[in-house]
Amino acid sequence: MNWRLKFQGFLTYGVAVARGKALAVIMLAAAPAWAEEVTVLALGDSLTQGYGLPEAQGFVPQLQGWLDAQGAEVALINGGVSGDTTAGGASRVDWSLTPEVDAMIVALGGNDLLRGIDPGVSRENLDKILAAAEAKEVEVLLVGMDAPGNYGPEYKAAFDGMYPELAEEYGTLYFESFFKGLGESDPAQARQYFQSDGIHPNAEGVGLIVEAMGPKVLDLIGEAE
Repeated sequence: MNWRLKFQGFLTYGVAVARGKALAVIMLAAAPAWAEEVTVLALGDSLTQGYGLPEAQGFVPQLQGWLDAQGAEVALINGGVSGDTTAGGASRVDWSLTPEVDAMIVALGGNDLLRGIDPGVSRENLDKILAAAEAKEVEVLLVGMDAPGNYGPEYKAAFDGMYPELAEEYGTLYFESFFKGLGESDPAQARQYFQSDGIHPNAEGVGLIVEAMGPKVLDLIGEAE
């Protein structure tokens, strides 16, 4: 073969390889941050568990559906236990954080409020949960809860303040209030979105909660990646 033809063929091959590599780089750059499936544990109480609702209408299934619609490759684990307090969460967090868990949503404190537990005790329990996650290198989204005013201003300040303070201390993501999506800090002011007990959200209320919290969960997935 003429040497000029050989050289031209070599150049053509080289250009094709270069274009192929460039295309691969572009495709990788365009891929979403959550290209590999992330496993997220939702550690919580009856609000997380989906109390009083058909399984498909609970918080975790609705959040899973919302994330799927965003194209996120994520598998949620429902770690909600009805009646659980921060103490209960602290007692089971170690065995709940199995090796496949990449990230965790912590939504506890509602039952501490119902029982009037000292905010200092609740804070210690949340600290144990966050410390366990840190030790296992699990990313966390800490979800806050607002205390009612009837416990007094000091109690409310201590309870409400422990969530952002712990989130800053541990460098976790933070979502201000589980009920933020309902537009009210006090659930009693949004009765149309609650079941007859006035404590647990109905399916519509859960949908609003998921829409508000969903973007933060996407951030959590991104950090886990």
